[in-house]
Amino acid sequence: MSDVRVIIQRDSEREERVVATGTTTADLFTGDRSIVAVRVGGQLKDLAYQPAEGDEIEPVEITSQDGLDILRHSTAHVMAQAVQELFPEAKLGIGPPIKDGFYYDFDVETPFHPDDLKRIEKKMQEIQKRGQRFSRRAVTDEEAREELSAEPYKLELIGLKGSAADAAEGASAEVGAGELTIYDNLDAKTGELCWKDLCRGPHLPTTRNIPAFKLMRSAAAYWRGSEKNPQLQRIYGTAWPTKDELKAYLDFLAEAEKRDHRKLGAELDLFSFPDELGSGLAVFHPKGGVIRKEMEQYSRKRHEEAGYEFVNTPHITKAKLFETSGHLPHYMDGMFPPMEFEGQDYYLKAMNCPMHNLVFRARGRSYRELPLRLFEFGTVYRYEKSGVVHGLTRARGFTQDDSHIYCTKEQMADELDNLLTFVLDLLRDYGLSDFYLELSTRDDSDKFMGSDDQWEEATEELRKAAEKQGLELVMDPGGAAFYGPKISVQARDAIGRTWQMSTIQVDFNQPARFELEYTAADGSRQQPVMIHRALFGSIERFFAVLLEHYAGAFPVWLAPVQAVGIPIGDTHVPYLEEFAAQAKAKGLRMEVDSSSDRMQKKIRNAQKSKIPFMVIVGDEDVANGAVSFRYRDGSQKNGIPIDQALAEIADAVERRIQV
Repeated sequence: MSDVRVIIQRDSEREERVVATGTTTADLFTGDRSIVAVRVGGQLKDLAYQPAEGDEIEPVEITSQDGLDILRHSTAHVMAQAVQELFPEAKLGIGPPIKDGFYYDFDVETPFHPDDLKRIEKKMQEIQKRGQRFSRRAVTDEEAREELSAEPYKLELIGLKGSAADAAEGASAEVGAGELTIYDNLDAKTGELCWKDLCRGPHLPTTRNIPAFKLMRSAAAYWRGSEKNPQLQRIYGTAWPTKDELKAYLDFLAEAEKRDHRKLGAELDLFSFPDELGSGLAVFHPKGGVIRKEMEQYSRKRHEEAGYEFVNTPHITKAKLFETSGHLPHYMDGMFPPMEFEGQDYYLKAMNCPMHNLVFRARGRSYRELPLRLFEFGTVYRYEKSGVVHGLTRARGFTQDDSHIYCTKEQMADELDNLLTFVLDLLRDYGLSDFYLELSTRDDSDKFMGSDDQWEEATEELRKAAEKQGLELVMDPGGAAFYGPKISVQARDAIGRTWQMSTIQVDFNQPARFELEYTAADGSRQQPVMIHRALFGSIERFFAVLLEHYAGAFPVWLAPVQAVGIPIGDTHVPYLEEFAAQAKAKGLRMEVDSSSDRMQKKIRNAQKSKIPFMVIVGDEDVANGAVSFRYRDGSQKNGIPIDQALAEIADAVERRIQV
């Protein structure tokens, strides 16, 4: 038997080995259960792969992103096997790994019930304990069609083959551009076929290598994401390298559920989504309106100080405006259908930038006016598919705090630097502080407008501005807007989730399409650089992020009710009402609970409403011209003189601190 020479690459260490032909990569890492696959020549391979002469082999650990994907995709296969054992009529859709878990789509006659998920999970545990081997084999198109003749959705993927990844989300896990492969689940003892599925792989060696998993929920999902296709049943699950990690994730989900802005919005009477309006369209109630007003007022104040000028634009426009901007050919799927009026098509505004271009173009501009910073709280409407609408974070109607800056090329670097600093400082004022930056660039797709030179210059200026902030910079190839590259501020909230916040985009294309010009110092006509910037992204989404970040317990300056007066007895109500009048005279938001409820219930009500200051008054307080404070954490401070108490609340508002 001949030998082959292989190189094992671990981080920066390279180890050369000579092994017998037929040795598997599993043999190279015997005893190391953390290794679940290998990468050879940039391609992921199963541990059953037999190295060839000169192969460079990089082990893939289960805790790496690739390792987690392999674990989760393998678990999805086990789930699909369990479903077909329990529901033999079920037809298979797609089952890819996703962030923190996996899903699989099934065509079944009756939607899955929570009790069904319990049965499926129990069956998965049985399969896991059997230690079935995942075995890969290549097949021709004809062989695949013959073997999977009872699976109509798999047959469709076979027909798509190389283009399948573009035709359906998650399809790349099943069918690639090269050969077709089927993975067999084989009995550990007899080698008998237990189940099979069309799949690219790789997979874990056996089902016993799945350490910890749980099924989460089921939902409806259209085949290949199109409402024109059959509606399937999707089961979501999660899988982790250890039981402790699974428990930590489930605990995290429980905490996230407590913070769900939709739940808190209803509990705190902040906003709602009336059916009469339609999906993704919110109404803000008075308390939610207070928070939103404070968010907007502070933003306006900071923008005024930074030299922005406020504009307002309408909610609808003729189609020609979005044809000029390039949005209709590039973004039509994200816009509501047109309305015909007076023989012309009108569109609901999906973005503000084209209208701001019209403001710039309304008269001649001089270099002395630049940079010109236009700002608008502009409400826009986007057609989000019903399956992705999610409370305030993914809505169909929302208000952007949108700014467009027009400057010379010479001003661009300083403007980007100052703009990014301004954005980060303002987000910190709202209580977010853990950031990293993402730089989205173009790829070779034809969706991008403009020359390579323009894109290269714009991308480089954004990169330099980002690096000055001293934050982690993550690249996002192909994620740019169609008209220019962008920097996204990614913020982590109180429980470590990442949210995309502000975006800054450099655009050489729209100024050209709108023929925007200014008169330069030498009298020539020059084209300005356009910088797009949304600070919150949308006010609704930012509202939701802050609501979840604070778990509803907003800092005093944003709290809809900053203080509530709680009398020990009815005789103390007039004293508290006078205190509340003084608080309101200072611009503070205070109420007095004069209901017939007992004092302890009033305290519980205030705690449920997450009011920062409870102002409690009894005989001793009245006699001494004082009040007592009870804070959200249950601590208390007694006998505070009235002036001092008012000053403490006002100071918490002024400094935007949490209490």
